[in-house]
Amino acid sequence: MAGNDDGGLRVLIAEDSEDDALLIVRHLRLGGYKPTTRRVDSAQDMQAALESESWDLIITDHNMPGFDSLEALKLVKAHDPNLPFIMVSGSIGEEIAVDVMKSGAHDYVMKGNLARLLPAIERELREAGNRRAHQEAEARIRHMAYHDSLTGLVNRAEFERRLQATLKEAQHSEEAHALLFIDLDQFKLVNDSCGHAAGDELLRRLTRRLQAGVRGSDSLSRLGGDEFAILLKNCELDQAREIAQGLLDSISEYLFIWENRTFRVGASAGLVRLNRDKEAQTLLSMADMACYAAKERGRNRVHVFEEGDAELNQRRGEMVWLQRLQSALLDGGLTLYAQRIQALRDAPPHYELLLRLRGEDGEIITPDSFIPAAERYGLMPEIDRWVIREACEQLRNGSPGDPGSCYFINLSALSLSEAGLMAYIHAQLSAHGIPSDRIGFEITETAAIADFDCALHMIRSLRDYGCKVALDDFGTGMSSFSYLKNLKVDYLKIDGTFVRNMLEDEMDAAIVEAVNAIGHIAGMQTIAEFVEQEAHLEHLSRLGVDYAQGWAVDRPSPFSRDIDTPAAQARTP
Repeated sequence: MAGNDDGGLRVLIAEDSEDDALLIVRHLRLGGYKPTTRRVDSAQDMQAALESESWDLIITDHNMPGFDSLEALKLVKAHDPNLPFIMVSGSIGEEIAVDVMKSGAHDYVMKGNLARLLPAIERELREAGNRRAHQEAEARIRHMAYHDSLTGLVNRAEFERRLQATLKEAQHSEEAHALLFIDLDQFKLVNDSCGHAAGDELLRRLTRRLQAGVRGSDSLSRLGGDEFAILLKNCELDQAREIAQGLLDSISEYLFIWENRTFRVGASAGLVRLNRDKEAQTLLSMADMACYAAKERGRNRVHVFEEGDAELNQRRGEMVWLQRLQSALLDGGLTLYAQRIQALRDAPPHYELLLRLRGEDGEIITPDSFIPAAERYGLMPEIDRWVIREACEQLRNGSPGDPGSCYFINLSALSLSEAGLMAYIHAQLSAHGIPSDRIGFEITETAAIADFDCALHMIRSLRDYGCKVALDDFGTGMSSFSYLKNLKVDYLKIDGTFVRNMLEDEMDAAIVEAVNAIGHIAGMQTIAEFVEQEAHLEHLSRLGVDYAQGWAVDRPSPFSRDIDTPAAQARTP
C-alpha cells in the first residue's frame, strides 16, 4: 500500500455531492487507508485548502456548479505539479477525458466503476513518490555542482560565476563592491596532529562563525583547503575592512577542542576593491596576494591591495610564473640544457644540466626569471624531481659518453630536507639503469650553511650511494671555510663573481687562489665558474684549478641524448 506506513492518507476532494464524496471515502477505508479528507466545491475553497494544509492526493469531479476539473487542475498544478490528481466523474465524454489527461491529470475513473479507484490511487502515489525522489536527487546533484560538500558553502566555480556577474552589473552602476580572501593560520597543525576528521570539523565550525559575521547580501565561499572568499556587495572599502577585521577577531577568539586537546587558530585576509576592468580570476589573485602579504606582516590582520604596492606587484608577477610552471610540469613545457665543464688537465669533461622553460612563442626562458617564484611558493622539490627523472630518461635513451663523465643536477634548499628524495633518486637511477657515479648533485654553499644538518645528511647519503657531490657558489661566505672539514664533497665550485674579475681585482684573484688551495687540501677537485675569457683559462690553469665552466668553454645548449654526437662536441670552442 502506498501512502503513510500506518495507512494515513490526506485527500482533498473537489465534489459538489456530499454523498459521492462519502462513497469515495468508503472505498478508501475498504482498501485499508485511514483517510483524512476535506470536501470543496469551488475554486476559492480549493485554493484556500491547498494553501492551508498539505495533501497526498486530489480527487475531483468533473462538473460542479461554476467549477470544473480543468480549473481545479490548474490550481493544483500551480501549487504542486507532483501532487497526484485523479478525476472521478459520473458522466464524461472521451474528448473531455483526453483534454483533462493532456492538461496533466494522472488518471480518471468513472463513478460507476469505483473498483478502479484504489489501483489508480496506489499507482499514482507510487509514481508521485518516484517523481519526488527523482527531483530531490536532481536537486542534490545541482547543489553538489555549485556547493562545497563539507561546509555547504558555494564552491569556487559558483563563486567565480557570481563574482563575474557582479562585475558585469557594475558596468552600469556606481555601486561599490569588495572582495575578501581569508586563509586560516595554524590549520595544518590541527590536521597533522589530530587527523583530517578534526580538520573537517574545525572547518565546519569556523564556517558557521563566518556565516554569522557576513550580511545576507554577501556571498561566502570555500575555495578549497582552508581558503575562503567573500563577495561584499554594495560595500565601501572602509566598511569591508571593518567586516574583515570582525571575521578575523571571531576566528581568533574561537577555541577548538578535540579529544581533550585545545587549539586556537587565526586567519589572515586580503581585501581588494572590485575593479570593473578586471576579470574575476585576476581579482581573486590580487586578494590572494594581499592575504599572503598579511601573513608575512604578522598574521591575523587585513591587507588591502593597492595597485601601486611594489611588493604586491612583484608577487603578482611571481603568481604568473607559478601558474606557468605548474602548467609546464604537466604539459612538457620544461626542458634541459647542458653546459660542458672542461678539465684543465688530462681528464674527461663533466656537464651541468640546466633547467629552461619554453615560452608560448617558442622562446627559451632562463631560470632567473621563474625560480624565485618556484622557491617562494614551494614548487622547487617538484621541479627538482622532474629534472632528476628527465635526466635519467635522457641518459638511458642515449650513449653514456665518456666513462669518466658526470652529469650534475642542482638541488634546491627545500629538497635538502625532503625525506623521500634519496629514495626517489635511487628508484630513478635503478629504473633507468644509470650507474650512480655518472650522476652528480650540486648544492649551493648558502643552502648548505642555512640548514647544515640536513645538508650534511643529504651529502653523506648521496656519496654513500655512489653519486658525486659538488658544493656550488663557494666563497660567498668566507666563514664557510670551517664547514669544509665536515662537508665532505667531491667538487668545490669557486663562485663566479670572483672568477669574472680576478684579472682586474687583486682581492678576487686572491680569493680564487685561496679557495682552490683549501679545496685541494680538503681532498676536493675545484671548478671555476663564469670563465668568460681565454685569459681566464690560462690563469686558472697556472693556479692548478681542475675544471673550468663558462662561455669561454661552452655555451649551454639543449641536452643531447647522445653526447658523443658532433653537435654535442661542437659546444666546445
